[in-house]
Amino acid sequence: MQKRQLGRDGLVVSAAGLGCMAMSGMYGPSDRAESIATIHSALDAGVNLLDTGDFYGMGHNELLISEALRERSRSDVVLSVKFGAMRSPDGSWLGYDARPAAVKNFLYHSLTRLNTDYIDIYRPSRLDPNVPIEETIGAIAEMVEKGYVRHIGLSEVGVETIRRAAAVHPIVDLQIEYSLMSRGIEAEILPACRELGIGITAYGVLSRGLLSGAWSKERVLAGSDFRSHGPRFTGENLDHNLELVAALQTIAEAKGASIAQIASAWVVAQGADIIPLFGARRLHQLHDSLTSLDINLNADELGIIERAIPKGAAAGERYNAYLMQHLDSER
Repeated sequence: MQKRQLGRDGLVVSAAGLGCMAMSGMYGPSDRAESIATIHSALDAGVNLLDTGDFYGMGHNELLISEALRERSRSDVVLSVKFGAMRSPDGSWLGYDARPAAVKNFLYHSLTRLNTDYIDIYRPSRLDPNVPIEETIGAIAEMVEKGYVRHIGLSEVGVETIRRAAAVHPIVDLQIEYSLMSRGIEAEILPACRELGIGITAYGVLSRGLLSGAWSKERVLAGSDFRSHGPRFTGENLDHNLELVAALQTIAEAKGASIAQIASAWVVAQGADIIPLFGARRLHQLHDSLTSLDINLNADELGIIERAIPKGAAAGERYNAYLMQHLDSER
């Protein structure tokens, strides 16, 4: 597995990370044994970056990762944890809490569930509109000084917030959605991160399955799958988006690859400072995703892909209206 430097401060991670959210019910039911086997297979393949959130299954995901790492060396793994999202017992979203006291409280729980003394990258999951970003980052910086956190990251925030946060403490990376169907970072956010030496950990590289090549409009989603309320997965939006995906078939066949592998390889080709997070929860998904790291797209092929799915071509917002209003990156 190739390695890449994340940010300017020397954190070295694998060329791709494993996003573990889907292992805790966010995309419907998952299998515990299969999830742990997938984590083990990723580690064996050289993936050292594991991404989670304390609200994925409200602790379930962190406990799952802890179990998977029980026989592994802690120093071989880079744990990236998001915090701050609040949910009710019925699973609904209640907003975000990034007050300094809440930062330390969330961190204590994550350290306990993950059975570790430190977290490699700690980040607020979204901007708390009631708390200045300087206060949130300052609180995490205190935890860096005490050794509980190694690096500070951000998630789904805009340029102004990125600059304000970086003025308080070095930021190692911005976690944000980036794919052929979600290219909003290219205009301002990506250039600002590159100016400041902040890496990108890109989630949603397959646009939550739309770019998998296996999606169909007949697919029925479980009620617990948050895509069932996603604008890109409903009605005419879905019909339009599936037509875009079908346009990738020619280049995929020419490369002897799947549509999903081409979509992933496109993200990898956008720069060495971009680390894709593959949201695999099954072994075959992981294998297909990691294979994309070996696919080299030349200028002509990138041009074909650009014409197939040009910037802004996707129909529908990335999230539903409630979640979109909390995305500082969209403002």
